[in-house]
Amino acid sequence: MSNNIKWFKEAKYGMMIHWGLYSLLAGEYRGESASAYAEWIQSKFQIPNSEYGKLAESFNPMYFDADEIVSLAKECGMTYLVVTTKHHDGFAMYKSEVSDYNVYDATPFKRDVLMELSEACKKHGLKLGIYYSQDLDWHEEHGGGYLSNHIETAGSTWDNSWDFTGEKDFSICFENKIIPQIKEIMTNYGEIVTAWFDMPMTLTPEQSEKIYDTVKELQPDCLINSRLGNGKYDYVSLGDNEIPEMREEVSGEVDYNDVNGFKPSPNGLYETAGTTNDSWGFTYRDQNWKSADVIYKQKHHLNSMGINYLLNVGPDGLGRIPMDSVAILKAVREMEK
Repeated sequence: MSNNIKWFKEAKYGMMIHWGLYSLLAGEYRGESASAYAEWIQSKFQIPNSEYGKLAESFNPMYFDADEIVSLAKECGMTYLVVTTKHHDGFAMYKSEVSDYNVYDATPFKRDVLMELSEACKKHGLKLGIYYSQDLDWHEEHGGGYLSNHIETAGSTWDNSWDFTGEKDFSICFENKIIPQIKEIMTNYGEIVTAWFDMPMTLTPEQSEKIYDTVKELQPDCLINSRLGNGKYDYVSLGDNEIPEMREEVSGEVDYNDVNGFKPSPNGLYETAGTTNDSWGFTYRDQNWKSADVIYKQKHHLNSMGINYLLNVGPDGLGRIPMDSVAILKAVREMEK
């Protein structure tokens, strides 16, 4: 068994961080509430890029402390961090040379969030993974999602059809932004143990393969999740907050209940990403916090099935993890002692 696969099987528990410009809106726009997923607020209200992009001018999260966040994760028994490097709004949370629509160049904050978290992970002995939206990019004229016939409950459309109404060619965005940014991330931030991709709808099989090969060329031990699309993956990401039931063991191995659409995992690796309330991104309106008891039971149930639990926190516009999230995480840790 290779070291990266062995590590993943033993990882058990990680912290996911959804953070971006949407945290400034905090789940509300012009007197109306965002959907349950506050990070989709630009799509929900079809906010023009000319307006949404101005949020960057106010993004100066003076309380962001990478060391504090990573220390919290370690204190609570987590072994790895997965950080949003670019979400569907197209805004990069690191210093990108590919696009100046990023936290370093477009904001008064002028700090590389990913770099600071990477250095804190090294300091405290946590592994670093990244989230990257490889299909949807509402900042780009040729961002993906336009081939989908799905009705999105989080937003209004998958793609940015309010700013960009003409014919679209995803290959332009793919070649000029997606691949170059993935190369940057995989080159400049040390060891990346997992690549968490999302929402594959526009990518061709060849494009999924190109992303997969690009990651492996630069980070051979990086494990890629099943949301890359087109069957290119190393481990399976279950549905958001999916907690499958477990049937009796067969021949000493867990027999997974496939009614929830479990994909076969080539390495026997599975992960559920979940939220502490309902939203991934910060929203002051969402006070539907899961109790520590619920989180504790879900974690141990998933781990008993060999499934890692990647639990999300959504920092606010000042860079603070909500105190309710912190209290829940610490209470879960106390229950495990």
